[in-house]
Amino acid sequence: MITRVAVVVPARDEEEMLPGCLSSIEAAAAVLRRARRETAVDVRVVLDGCTDGSAAVVALHGARATSCDLGRVGAARHLGVMTALGHGAAGQTWVACTDADSVVPVHWLTEQLDLADDGADVVVGTVEPLGIIDPAVLAGWAARHELVEGHTHVHGANLGLRATTYLALGGFAPLALHEDVDLVRRARLNPSVRVIATDRLRVRTSARTDSRCTGGFAGYLADLAKEVG
Repeated sequence: MITRVAVVVPARDEEEMLPGCLSSIEAAAAVLRRARRETAVDVRVVLDGCTDGSAAVVALHGARATSCDLGRVGAARHLGVMTALGHGAAGQTWVACTDADSVVPVHWLTEQLDLADDGADVVVGTVEPLGIIDPAVLAGWAARHELVEGHTHVHGANLGLRATTYLALGGFAPLALHEDVDLVRRARLNPSVRVIATDRLRVRTSARTDSRCTGGFAGYLADLAKEVG
């Protein structure tokens, strides 16, 4: 039985976006606590090479911060998960991952645990861009994405799994990019792991085009803007 949720958020110089992210997680945690009074929520922000005021934002929201200088989002996510698991039993813990520039819906955690109750070991959610103004870019993005049940997308900004499954799969690889895709690929290759891809808990993620890493979501949107422009 899941009695604890560890929310892991990697961040690099995200003092502007992080308040919205953490506020949305707080709202989702409040909904979860009302629905499942026995479930604790532990929010972990991994400050990877931050030189701005991100640490102060984390403190203001009462989340726990882990500082590092890894420079790879896969390594940062893994550090966050393992740090969280050091403070609770893996067999009773669900790991929920998002990004510092994202906003989760209020039912984000309750939906994940409902799916876990139905047998899911990994929940792969959808995202939609937050803040796209150009209708041509938005239409281009929508034409390339499936916001449906059983979709084929993988986003680290909207991913959840049992802690035991995470450990059995070996966790996030220390990659600079696509660590989420790599983890879900390994999950799908394991016949004992049930992966559910759903649009029931869509996360909004920043539509900025100044990427924190080459090839990430921001870079994708920048390339898309050039293509449809």
